[in-house]
Amino acid sequence: MVRLLMIGDVVGRPGRRACRVELGPLVREYGVELVIANGENAAGGNGLTREVAQELFACGIDVLTMGNHVWDKREILQFIDEERRIVRPANYPPGTPGVGYACYRTRTDQKVGVVNLSGRVYLADLECPFRTADAIITELGRHTKLIIVDFHAEATSEKMALGWYLAGRVSAVLGTHTHVQTADERVLPGGTAYISDVGMTGPRDSVIGVKTENVIRKFLTQMPTSFQVAAGPYQLNAVLLTLDPVSGQALDIERLQRIEQV
Repeated sequence: MVRLLMIGDVVGRPGRRACRVELGPLVREYGVELVIANGENAAGGNGLTREVAQELFACGIDVLTMGNHVWDKREILQFIDEERRIVRPANYPPGTPGVGYACYRTRTDQKVGVVNLSGRVYLADLECPFRTADAIITELGRHTKLIIVDFHAEATSEKMALGWYLAGRVSAVLGTHTHVQTADERVLPGGTAYISDVGMTGPRDSVIGVKTENVIRKFLTQMPTSFQVAAGPYQLNAVLLTLDPVSGQALDIERLQRIEQV
């Protein structure tokens, strides 16, 4: 069996601190062979810089997936083509910088395909994620049976629909973007692990990573408001996947949470 860890959206300095402190012990405790994390909010709450990416890789993260904030730090355009450990949504138009999927080696030399897709409900109207997934799975299937999909989407209905659409064809469909860990983890028929949202790795005392007073002011006044990443203790949300490398099927999915003790 192969054990993979998927970390929910890393938000700002608190999220990076959580990875720095918690990731090593988690990898050792569970015998994790590959670590994937969504990093689209890792630099100041929006986007990703080269320095922040290197910091997360140094923590033990093997692959960074992205989402709708992938281009928020324009610096990423300078290095995303050369940094193959970063996977941006595959359903951006042809010619977009970076890659939308790739194969990676686990610590025991198993090949794992990682796919990043963006939803279209309440987000940018990109190419169809369902049809995009069809083409990618056909390609990756020539190289490995272990395929992980990070579906960065707003609507739980769209996430669930993709989970059922890909059931039996990929090892896992893992939702990101909403920053709230859901309690619907399960293995779908055909051996596909599913969860609507892995959650957030960032400041616990916040509104999805942002200072509470910023968000409350926005709702009360309906006026433009500057959002800043909250401070204080962190939380780390993740899921642990146990996979059969021969069939590519998921044997188990387990929600994990670590909270900074203060």
